[in-house]
Amino acid sequence: MIKHLMLTAALAAALPLHAAPAVDRHWSLMAGRMFPLVTSIQPERAPAALAAVLEQRRKRIDACELAPKCLLLAATWTDADMDAVAAAVPASGKQPGLADDGARAQVVRELRGLNAVLQTYGFGTQSRYPMIDGPVEKVDGAGFKASVADAIWLADAGKHDPAVRLDPSIALAIALIDANERRDAVLFEPLDQAHNAAPFALAKKTDWQRYRYSAIIIPGVGPENPALSISARSKLHLQLAARRFAQGDVAFIITSGAAVHPKGSTYVEAVEMRKTLVERFGIPAERIVIEPYARHTTTNLRNATRRLHAMGAPLDKPTLIVANSSQSRYISSPEFAARNPAELGYDPGTVGKRHSPYEVEFTPSVRSLRVDPWDPLDP
Repeated sequence: MIKHLMLTAALAAALPLHAAPAVDRHWSLMAGRMFPLVTSIQPERAPAALAAVLEQRRKRIDACELAPKCLLLAATWTDADMDAVAAAVPASGKQPGLADDGARAQVVRELRGLNAVLQTYGFGTQSRYPMIDGPVEKVDGAGFKASVADAIWLADAGKHDPAVRLDPSIALAIALIDANERRDAVLFEPLDQAHNAAPFALAKKTDWQRYRYSAIIIPGVGPENPALSISARSKLHLQLAARRFAQGDVAFIITSGAAVHPKGSTYVEAVEMRKTLVERFGIPAERIVIEPYARHTTTNLRNATRRLHAMGAPLDKPTLIVANSSQSRYISSPEFAARNPAELGYDPGTVGKRHSPYEVEFTPSVRSLRVDPWDPLDP
């Protein structure tokens, strides 16, 4: 008996101690994609003013005792709360997701995006594009209320995860998205190291001066029938792009589009378009970059710019958008020009000359490097 106890004690001593909290890799990816600057703040190093605000928020949230409406309201960031977080980060310097308007503006953008998640997936407020975005359950039914309650329990269980520990609202926002199985924003990570590895390796050896255009950008047009993997209009885009790429003055092709149409589709436009370009037109796979996150025409251009920047392409070199005549005309229109600042807060680049009914030039802008989490599925 004594030997058995000694052996048990020895085995227990040899086992590792699990002192650290469990880390949810999916939550870490979501937090890093949606709120990169906010979640980079370490609460134990927060200035006294911010620490006081965070403590007030925590008390207010805890007082709700997980009651949904109370909790969602308490988790919502006020302008004063946002200002306290913004004041705690350096006004300049290298920061995650930082573009030309500075770190403090980025913090406010991220927290407004968090509020939008609470509104859409917690309160059931209609999203900007309800035909493709929003909760899985109908907001006026029992299923939606149950989903929100489940998300609240999930958030409470995961609130000590290192990725979300700055404030309980971060866990709540990510749990709401998780409860709705909306994994779109991180489904392909690490995107460039895995899915775009071949074209990115080729880009490092590319002499960009040899090409008139750095890339052809092909925006997807999803089918409305869930049985179809790719729409006829997307096939038209691919025929036009393959013909244009054969002229030899374009370095790469970027296929852009998420699983958007119809709502709940499992077919990712960018992936299906690359597959078609390779299989039907013989375009080398190492010449095709996928951008599988864009859900709107505005973000087709923004996200394509991000891929160009990541692969080392010069952003002052124009690209060529190839699309059907109506979409090409729309991209060149004053309506689209007004839509960009309204939805993104800036222009992702400059729309230039329209060379044909199907081709329009686009010169990317560094402004597209900002993180825009108003749409949690398209960060």
